[in-house]
Order: sequence, then C-alpha cells, then structure tokens
Amino acid sequence: MLKKIISLFCLLFSVLTYAQVGGESTYQFLNLVSAPRQAALGGKALTIVDYDVTQGLYNPATINADMDNQLALNYTSYLGGISYGTAAYAYTVDRRTQTFHAGITYINYGSFDGYDEEGNSTGTFSGNETALSFGYATQLGYSDFYFGANAKLITSKLEQYSSLGAAVDLGLLYINEALDFHAALTVRNLGTQITTYAGLREKLPFEVDFGMSQSLENVPIRWHITIENLQEWPIARPNPARTSNDLSGNQTDEKIGFIGQVMRHSIFGAEIFPEGGFNIRVGYNFRRAEELRIVDQRNFSGLSAGFSIKMNNMRFSYTHAKYTSAANSNFFGLQIDLQ
Repeated sequence: MLKKIISLFCLLFSVLTYAQVGGESTYQFLNLVSAPRQAALGGKALTIVDYDVTQGLYNPATINADMDNQLALNYTSYLGGISYGTAAYAYTVDRRTQTFHAGITYINYGSFDGYDEEGNSTGTFSGNETALSFGYATQLGYSDFYFGANAKLITSKLEQYSSLGAAVDLGLLYINEALDFHAALTVRNLGTQITTYAGLREKLPFEVDFGMSQSLENVPIRWHITIENLQEWPIARPNPARTSNDLSGNQTDEKIGFIGQVMRHSIFGAEIFPEGGFNIRVGYNFRRAEELRIVDQRNFSGLSAGFSIKMNNMRFSYTHAKYTSAANSNFFGLQIDLQ
C-alpha cells in the first residue's frame, strides 16, 4: 500500500508539476497562512501532529484523534486592509482510523471605487473568496506512514465576475516515535476551475512542499524545517531595485546563485515548550526576507514570532509577522475544546 501511495505522489509530481510565480494563477488565497501557529513558524509547518485542528488545512495527513471535537477560529489583519481567516473542526468516530475534518478559508478584499474607461465613477465594489474543505487521514497498515486528503470547493467573486473551482490536497506523513522525528510531503491545490470569470481558464496555485521537525532530547524545543515550492526552480527573480550601475552607465542585474535559490525555498521555525500550556514560537522565511527587504536598510523582513496560552478548555494564540518596514501582519487564533 505504501509503495502505491508513493508511486501516486511521484506520478502526480512528474505529470502536473509546472513553475508558477505570483500572478500566474487564480485563487492565490489558498496558499495564504492565517493560523497564528503556522505564521509564527515562518508560514508553512507541515509536521505538527497534536491537538491543533487547523493543521489539517495545511497537511491532511496530520488529521488525528487528538483533534476530536476541537474547534478553531483564526483571523488575520493583512496588508492594505485585507482581512482573511480560517475555521476548522474535527470529529472522531473511531479512534483507530475514523477522524474526519472540515474547514473553511475565506478572504475579503474590502471595498474599492469603480470607474469606467472614461474616468466616470461606477460606484463601489468588493471582492471575496472562500474555500470549503473536507479531509480524512489514515495510517498505512501498521507502518509509520500516514496518508491524508482534503477535497475543496472554491468560490470567488471579484466585482461583477465570479468563478467556481474544485481541488484536492494530498499529504504523506512519516512519524518516528523513538526519535520524535516527523517528515511530510504535501501536494496542494491539485484541481481546476469549474466556471471561469470571463471565459479564460486559469491555473490553480499548485504547490509541492516538504517538511521535517524533531523535538530535542532533554530540551523543550521542537525545530521545524520546510522546503517550499519544490515544483518551481529557480524560484528567485532578479530585483530591479538592486540593479547596479558602473562608471560607464552599464547596468548589471542582481545575480542569484545556487545557494541563494536553495535558501529562498527554505523556512526555519522553532517552538519552545511545544507541548505545554504556554509556548513561544519563532520563525524565519528566507524568501520573504529577500524579496521584501530594502537595499542597505535593516527592516527584519521574514521574521515572525508568537505565543499561545491555554486557559481551561480554550487556547489563545497570537503572532506578529514582519513583512516590510511599512507593513506587518497580526494573526489571532482561538481553539475551543468542545468535549
């Protein structure tokens, strides 16, 4: 069974892999991170296997019985007045294999002033998008591997245009309990538009990620490493703002070497007291740091930090993520144990 699952991943990766950069696909909100824990760990942590029911939205293979009757609500005040968030819930029918997961992801772009081609006002308009997901995970026989999948229905309305889409997320998780080591591979947003905005069919923001994490022995710290966007190489593009000029007026574009390309795929994170009632989380996203930093100015782009605290049957989480010197994001989350 395990060989079949791995073969399926390899087939999907080889057939459907293609490079995507921002703006070349629709439903980009599907890859935004709204959960404070994810945001604090740099944006993408794939190997968290515990009570955190929101984790099932990012890697369905992590859906487990500890999520039973957990309800999570997350909200983000994003850049430019955009707001988005998620909600997730899981229910266990049988502690062996029957845990089901449901979630919703939404984004509201706010209100805009509309004008026609002659500059005449046409009133205000808004835009919003939503994805409803249903997930399930199972252990592969008696092995250390787990496989999960999310099925998603996507709706989008931008001004007078609307679109409907469908996608699946696939996840494969390996757990070594002796070493407390986890590794995961995810294939996200594998799908298509059912109806288009104006007759032009667009790609979905397909993404392949790999992650690892481990708790340190005798130290209350769990480290996380994620390699994102494996389907795209190279991922970095020269920044026009970093073009240099010599004395003759010749321009030289920014050079990005192999190591630079590798680091832009990398995200590092750590949790202090990961299993405690109070924990601290920090992360660093190399791609965000490089793409949003200002030349010759230290603005700490790419850094994120947060915490969570458990109070009776509720757990509150908060994260502050640094994007640019002019804009940051705050993430709020509340998880409620309904048992």
